Amino acid sequence: MQTLYLSADAPGCAETAAEIIRRGGLVAIPTETVYGLGANGLDETAVARIFEAKGRPQDNPLILHVAAPEEMESICHDIPPAAYALAKAYWPGPLTMVLPVKDIVPKRTTAGLDTVAVRCPDCAITRAIIRLSGVPIAAPSANLSGKPSTTTAEHVRHDHDGRIDAIVDGGPCRVGLESTIVDLTADRPRLLRPGGITPEQLTKVLGDLVVDKAVTAQIDKDAVVRAPGMKYRHYAPQEPVVIVAGSREKAAAYIRSHFEPGDRVLCFQEELPLYAGCDPLAYGEEADVNTLSAGLFAALRELDDPSIHKVYARCPTGGGVAYAVQNRLKKAAAFHIVNAEECL
Repeated sequence: MQTLYLSADAPGCAETAAEIIRRGGLVAIPTETVYGLGANGLDETAVARIFEAKGRPQDNPLILHVAAPEEMESICHDIPPAAYALAKAYWPGPLTMVLPVKDIVPKRTTAGLDTVAVRCPDCAITRAIIRLSGVPIAAPSANLSGKPSTTTAEHVRHDHDGRIDAIVDGGPCRVGLESTIVDLTADRPRLLRPGGITPEQLTKVLGDLVVDKAVTAQIDKDAVVRAPGMKYRHYAPQEPVVIVAGSREKAAAYIRSHFEPGDRVLCFQEELPLYAGCDPLAYGEEADVNTLSAGLFAALRELDDPSIHKVYARCPTGGGVAYAVQNRLKKAAAFHIVNAEECL
């Protein structure tokens, strides 16, 4: 298969991509979070192609992307007032809501669940593609399953050139982490995955929020999950990742004492001088967590190299967007965390 490359700024880009979606093809689409591998979310055969292309487990549900908030009514029923309140506050944007699903959505899209994850992305070209295709677009992140997510069209090209119908190049993703997911089908709203819309922002609208165990710890491989990214080791380079917590000085001392040839260090820009000679890679500034969010997956993809033996990673602390960065790094490390304060 020859993959078609489309610039988001080129005339006819949205129309061409929408036609491919309508005929059951796969199109990598840009969003503010990460690039998605998109297909007609109401076409079971097209959705099956997503799972095949990614090597994605069949029990990992997909997110349906809509062009406008009111379109969630075509695929969801018994929508609670909280969903409309969140849509008014944060859509278009990096927020996904889990809601009761209508029968129009195939079971393959929802991984057999009675709920569906839905969001309205903050990317004009992608919303245009959804509108012109006339269907919600199912789109998990466009990486190979388990690997670091794609935040540029070049990342998608690396993983899927010759394997999908088209890639729409919308430039680097602004947020750089997958969307926040909140489940609104239980008695209390539940955070299933942190992202660009923070727990603090959710609580401001909802007044209440429960954090699911999958956000802070590895859950059982046999667990039934209601949203993407909850169960499997995700976002990870092929070599082991170890998060080293603690002060800059003690973390550097721990890493230097354990560092071996072939290892790498993933750190904050401000810490680079501490790791001279250890081949450090900075993914952003600790003082500006948005740079860490935007730079994390590009850095993890650079570290996905068979010549690397182990990666020692530094992780931000605190709430807000830092909470989402923590989640992705902990998933990449399979929750392997060392506290340097306790080891020296």
